[in-house]
Amino acid sequence: MYSAQPLPPQQPVHRVAVVAAPPVSMFNIATPEMLFAKVQVDGAPGYETVFCTVDPGPVTTSSGLDVQIPNGLDAMDDSDTVIVAGTGSREALDPRILDALRKAAADGKRIASICTGAFALAEAGLLDGRAATTYWTYTRELGDRFPAVDLQEDVLYVQDGQFMTSSGYAAGIDLCLHIIRTDYGAAVANNVARLALVAPVRPGGQTQFTDTPLPAERGVSFACTRAWAMQHLDEPLTLTDLARNAGVSIRTLTRRFHAETGRSPLQWLLHQRIERARELLETTTLPMAQVARASGLGTADSLRQHIQRRLGLTPSAYRAAFSRVATAG
Repeated sequence: MYSAQPLPPQQPVHRVAVVAAPPVSMFNIATPEMLFAKVQVDGAPGYETVFCTVDPGPVTTSSGLDVQIPNGLDAMDDSDTVIVAGTGSREALDPRILDALRKAAADGKRIASICTGAFALAEAGLLDGRAATTYWTYTRELGDRFPAVDLQEDVLYVQDGQFMTSSGYAAGIDLCLHIIRTDYGAAVANNVARLALVAPVRPGGQTQFTDTPLPAERGVSFACTRAWAMQHLDEPLTLTDLARNAGVSIRTLTRRFHAETGRSPLQWLLHQRIERARELLETTTLPMAQVARASGLGTADSLRQHIQRRLGLTPSAYRAAFSRVATAG
């Protein structure tokens, strides 16, 4: 069973190999490099991203342009994480890619896919009996072709052991932020999100899309209310408080909030409070009772219950693993 372990502060740079199978998605191969390049830990890069393919050289993209991929599949041998980018070809994948993925899995590497890259993992037999997802327009095809996969049809991303799969486009950003958070903690991941001007780390179980459009007469989202709530996490916010800030009824708030985020307002609020607690555990030496109050989780006992339920670690163990605060002496 694969178990992600926090990276020691002085560990050498984490190497990520991005696999490009033609016609590869330019967005998919650009996303990992864009985000991982922004990770700085104690003033040093946290990741090195390399790109590889079967035959190094120009590789056709799904948009018709060519990109220069300098490395062969042997670049996967020295990597810690392998990410298979989405491709316009979901059948007859090069057997050399499949063999390389099987070898990487046998070597215990973390293996992820973005969008239709899940088809390569499934064809290699790596997803049999495992939870996985792909871009929502291809989930039925993935399920029909690979019935042994435990298909998660409408989530942003999912991790099952050493394997991670995500939906398409922006969900690849969520997956990469999840990887960064797993390796370096919530504070580092959220800082990368701020630098990249994207949303903070979203839970993988959030839905890919919604069938409920926002009412045309309003035309605006609840982004301002969510931003207001983030500034008041230490207060006992209620549905009434959120609805009053948004200027709508509680019923409208609940319906449209779920349409936008895939969660109820109170579920979203709890997720944000746990994320705030994680950042405080990583970046401060505040006592547990103060962390609980500052994040809106109430008491130290409540903090412990939520952190342990979500992460499988006590707050003290999480702080010991991910703290970025220099200790004296």
